[in-house]
Amino acid sequence: MPPLPESWRQALGAETEKPYYRELDAFVAAERAAHQVFPPREEVFAALDATAYQDVRVVLLGQDPYHDDGQAHGLCFSVRPGVRVPPSLRNMYKELNADLGLPVPVGGDLRPWTKQGVLLLNTVLTVRAHEANSHKKHGWETFTDAVIRAVSEREQPVVFVLWGGPAKTKTALIDTAKHRVIEGVHPSPLSANKGFHGSRPYSAVNAALAELGYPPVDWTL
Repeated sequence: MPPLPESWRQALGAETEKPYYRELDAFVAAERAAHQVFPPREEVFAALDATAYQDVRVVLLGQDPYHDDGQAHGLCFSVRPGVRVPPSLRNMYKELNADLGLPVPVGGDLRPWTKQGVLLLNTVLTVRAHEANSHKKHGWETFTDAVIRAVSEREQPVVFVLWGGPAKTKTALIDTAKHRVIEGVHPSPLSANKGFHGSRPYSAVNAALAELGYPPVDWTL
């Protein structure tokens, strides 16, 4: 695994010394030796690279990285420039337009959000090519739970956005007296029509940020 980004080392450094992490490291290395694995090694911690520990204002939680060629680059829901926008992200864009009246973006690169303190974190950070959830339950969840806890333990409050059943289970890791938690339906095509559309999550995040004394996120892409 690549080294942890510097701003996260104090909060998460102890994790990399634990037996589960060493086993996870060995598992991912063995997978890379035998199969194609996404994202590339240098982008495994892209979410933590893009948003420094002290700069996090919003945590948007995804699940498994995209598993088709050239999509995943280490940020949940985001794809590389020039890659076709996946269905979940297309639904997010539809809601962005309905909620804030912003134009539907052409590309799927969400990095402009990370520069404003939005941590785009998946709960599992690697995947075998073309095999969804193939790296689930090998230790990544323990590590990303530690990331959520580390943000929750910070003095400055943040807004956590938890879409779908698996994400909502993470509420147990969050100090809800200090932080704001926005729960909702996952934007996947399987569930978006059951309450994601019309939920206005972007204005809800900005309202919560205003309550905490922060400026809004400019969601324009």
